[in-house]
Amino acid sequence: MLDIPTLQAGDDVHHPFLVLDVIQKGGDHPRTVLVLGNRTGRIDSAPFWDGRDDQIRGIAKGMLVQVVGTITTYRESRQLDASSVRVLPKGSIPLGDLAPSVGPVDQYWHFLDEQRAKLTAPRLRAVVDLFYADDEFRSRYQECPGAPGTGHHATIGGLLQHTCEVVAIGKQIARVARADAEIVIVGAMLHDIGKLESYSWETGVFDTTERGRLLGHVVQGYAMFRERVAQAPTPPCTADEQLLIEHLILSHHGLLEYGSPVRPLTLEAEILHFADDASAKTTSIAEAYASTELFPGESRTSARRVWQLDNRWLVRLAPDFGRAEDGGKEEAADQTS
Repeated sequence: MLDIPTLQAGDDVHHPFLVLDVIQKGGDHPRTVLVLGNRTGRIDSAPFWDGRDDQIRGIAKGMLVQVVGTITTYRESRQLDASSVRVLPKGSIPLGDLAPSVGPVDQYWHFLDEQRAKLTAPRLRAVVDLFYADDEFRSRYQECPGAPGTGHHATIGGLLQHTCEVVAIGKQIARVARADAEIVIVGAMLHDIGKLESYSWETGVFDTTERGRLLGHVVQGYAMFRERVAQAPTPPCTADEQLLIEHLILSHHGLLEYGSPVRPLTLEAEILHFADDASAKTTSIAEAYASTELFPGESRTSARRVWQLDNRWLVRLAPDFGRAEDGGKEEAADQTS
């Protein structure tokens, strides 16, 4: 498997890729750029200028291609200067070799099922089991990415990983804030269910569905929850309790401009919003630090603003505060105390 993050200028490439996007740019110098990827990352092709674009005619997002070329740089960013791009038969390469993935998901399910088992409120357990006791839901949920494109947790299984993080963060905030931790846990487990109908990932390209574009995953999740409650043989909760869960789903983005139809109006809704935001933002920072495009070489400041973090510049510092001088003994002591 080609390790895209480790590619350096001058490296020769003769490998299969998934076409993640086809970007066409007009103006005085029309050109097309292919966004290519595998499970290790993504890289842009060098531009196919007008007159040379017959080399990639018919190539579309989601196709498998064999690319021969050389890694070059332009404005400190790597690109793949392709001399040959050949379409491969669909299914000729396992999707797992090309789409980024969190890997085995058993640990995530173990954590979430453990949280369900510990719920003391029977109607909260009934509410979450509307989805988490459904094998079909679990099968799709463990594959769904946390976001399309280059958003947070944009990997196969990313949504499941994100959910675990939101549950874990939310529990700790609820403990400190003396909130109802069980309501926060259930809200965390249900807040992003709408992504199952809002995102597509089956081809390895993570995209937004028509329903996702028209409704958004927040409203879609609210609709899915109401539908499951209505279909239940017996009501899983009271009308007020249903309203509370609906509010958690609808308000978890916090601000109207960020996609929340309403602002958080309860303590547990506010906690869920912060836990969701913390998972998304910290993951985006960690992924940016690992990106050789954003932090080439020993760069301390990101090469460009990071859109996932409200178009902020990022700074990567690594002071050891003396840890290296004592062989890490103080750190080890802190971790065991």
